[in-house]
Amino acid sequence: MTIKTVFMGSPEFALPSLRLLAQNFNVVGVVSQPDREAGRGRKLTPPPVKVLADELNIPTIQPSRIREPQAMAQLQAWAPDLIVVAAFGQILRPAVLDMPRFGCINVHGSLLPRGRGAAPIQAAILEGDAETGITIMKMDPGVDTGPMLAQGALQILPDDNAYSLGLRMAELGANLLVETLPLYLSGALQPQPQPETGATYAAMLKKEDGRLDFSLSAEILARRVRAFYPWPGAYTIWQDQPLKIIRAHPAPAAGANRSLPAGSLVQQDGLPGIACAGDLLVFDEVQPAGKKPMPGKVFLNGSRGWG
Repeated sequence: MTIKTVFMGSPEFALPSLRLLAQNFNVVGVVSQPDREAGRGRKLTPPPVKVLADELNIPTIQPSRIREPQAMAQLQAWAPDLIVVAAFGQILRPAVLDMPRFGCINVHGSLLPRGRGAAPIQAAILEGDAETGITIMKMDPGVDTGPMLAQGALQILPDDNAYSLGLRMAELGANLLVETLPLYLSGALQPQPQPETGATYAAMLKKEDGRLDFSLSAEILARRVRAFYPWPGAYTIWQDQPLKIIRAHPAPAAGANRSLPAGSLVQQDGLPGIACAGDLLVFDEVQPAGKKPMPGKVFLNGSRGWG
């Protein structure tokens, strides 16, 4: 299509949407987050969307704030008819929302109005939802409150973490986006208001959210392990160092383990674990500080004093 489109996105979740959009529409520019330090060497690293945009030879800007004069001037120079947003990571003000004649369309990672906010994929796992999905919506000044164009549901698998679920949702979102846009742009599809009931909010995660509280049940904590992978990462403290919990499962407390207070170290079927509120959280895969991820059995064999 000849409609001039600007894409805004940053992480891996946004890649399928940018790729399909570029194949089917005239993407004249990309806006992404600035490069960030990453890895042990703290090397300055561009966001995934910037890397893909370079591969596609699409000009890109990376403002710290989209409202910066230089960024706004570039947006105006691109003169977009449409802006598509997927996990951009910045709030769009009315000056941006009102710029394109077709508005700003968002690929949101939940079945709105459930899961408004910055971390809907993680929230769906945390809540133990059986399914989640994608909403294609027209943005307004509120936080994911705009009218909807389309939705697609996706089952949450028992072993899904935020990364694996996010990959599947990203593909669903990209396909739903390119199916929906032609109908919307032609006027055949009109945005519909979100339901007035059922709204929840998925707040932005913080690093400290990853520390596990063993006064909670193992079922809740197992969901947290899944929801917080890869970031902020679930962890506990072992020998004064963080021990990352990459995979874990709940198990009933049997025998002497039934009377252990929450937070006690246990062994269960050759795996390390910790007593919770009436049951056990058993660690299938962990990552000690300064080491690579390892199976729980390998960690247990080399860790004196566990349980």
